[in-house]
Amino acid sequence: MTSQYPFYCAGEWRSSDNALEVRNPYSDELVGTTSYATANDLEDATQAAIAAFEEMRRMPTYERANILFELSKALEARRDEVAALMTAEAGKPINDSGVEVDRGVFTLRVAAEEAQRIHGEQIPLDLMASSAGRFGVTRRVPIGPIAGISPFNFPLNLALHKVAPAIASGNTIVLKPPSYDPLTMLVFAELVAEAGLPAGAVSIMPMDRTLGDTLVTDDRYKMLSFTGSPDVGWDMKARAGRKKVVLELGGNAGVIIDKDADLDFAAQRVLVGAFAYAGQVCISVQRVYIHSDVFDAFAERVVAAAKSVVMGDPADPKTTLGPMIDDKAVSRIHGWVESARDAGANILTGGEPNGRFYLPTVITNAPDDSAVCAREAFAPIVNLFSFDDWDEGLGRIDDSVYGLQAGVFTASLEHALRAWDRLEVGGVIINDIPTYRIDHMPYGGVKDSGLSREGLRYAIEDMTEPRLAVFNRL
Repeated sequence: MTSQYPFYCAGEWRSSDNALEVRNPYSDELVGTTSYATANDLEDATQAAIAAFEEMRRMPTYERANILFELSKALEARRDEVAALMTAEAGKPINDSGVEVDRGVFTLRVAAEEAQRIHGEQIPLDLMASSAGRFGVTRRVPIGPIAGISPFNFPLNLALHKVAPAIASGNTIVLKPPSYDPLTMLVFAELVAEAGLPAGAVSIMPMDRTLGDTLVTDDRYKMLSFTGSPDVGWDMKARAGRKKVVLELGGNAGVIIDKDADLDFAAQRVLVGAFAYAGQVCISVQRVYIHSDVFDAFAERVVAAAKSVVMGDPADPKTTLGPMIDDKAVSRIHGWVESARDAGANILTGGEPNGRFYLPTVITNAPDDSAVCAREAFAPIVNLFSFDDWDEGLGRIDDSVYGLQAGVFTASLEHALRAWDRLEVGGVIINDIPTYRIDHMPYGGVKDSGLSREGLRYAIEDMTEPRLAVFNRL
């Protein structure tokens, strides 16, 4: 028997006549049913967020921190339940789902700690004779209601990267979870309902695209935080008006392998980076540039690693590669791979669909402008390229409209520092894959990969603004 999941609106549990069925990407079985919020629901949530903001911005720091600590404990207590639900509705392998819940617990705990570290500064103003006797003090104040839109690939933790810093900074938030897998955050809403927040401080509601677009254009929201595709994100920014906009938009992450790198370690890490969650990760490894002296040896290792991947039921702990999110995603990536093959690319392994799975795929000789290289694949594929000179390899990684993170495997400090200096990305990960992330670090990209940074402290900076007081010692 499947379950009905109401949504959480303005401190109330609600449903509508517009049902949303959530199905398991692996089995197509019905996981649960919720419903899309109506325009009236969203208006109620918006007005409640505005009203609750007056309470949230005056709430003492210790209360906000305690609420976040209690939310982290409550989520930890339901770890296995939430992980199983995430696997059922998102098709994420159960071990990966468990890790995501653990990260969600960590995100909430760090948000609680960061709530206690929102500081201002004292500024000397007597730098001119006319300002003698004056000094300034700043503090950071919350900006107001926030609109959050989160993606399907990390249905819990990427949503918490919007909800947790909003609470920590004394703001309110209305969150639109993804339609593919909204149930995980609706379960988290049960924890929110018991946390002691003002009614309307957090609303979590599935919305169709038309209604969700209201979050973008409504000037009553002071910030839009969106994680998703570049085309959608930049269009939102163009229509968002005067509100702040934070965009995390993904990319086609590159890795560079130096001739002195540990090839066994690098190959195993590239395996994780390319194929985790079927490559449906915005920092999934998509392009690997390998020094020509070690290209063949590294390629052999990556192909062998790809063939070791275990595909199957994501609820089985032995599974390391689950299904893609839907049939359209499989069809799209297979079309891209076939186009690359027609253009002269070699498929060393994989390159074929298997129902809703796509076989782990390793490609060489793909043209730089082919979709599998130049666009975000969001699929379990990786392209291998050879280079002769370190600067050449760095230049080829940078030859992309994206710039989220890059991985650098080298035993040379000089080469590592040169990569950090030159690569136009949000983060350079030395001796690891660009898929690495821990949730308190500044995370985000440049170019088409986004705007501003997530990571609790950095999100709080966007969700607050400095307010100055000037004192004149008479």
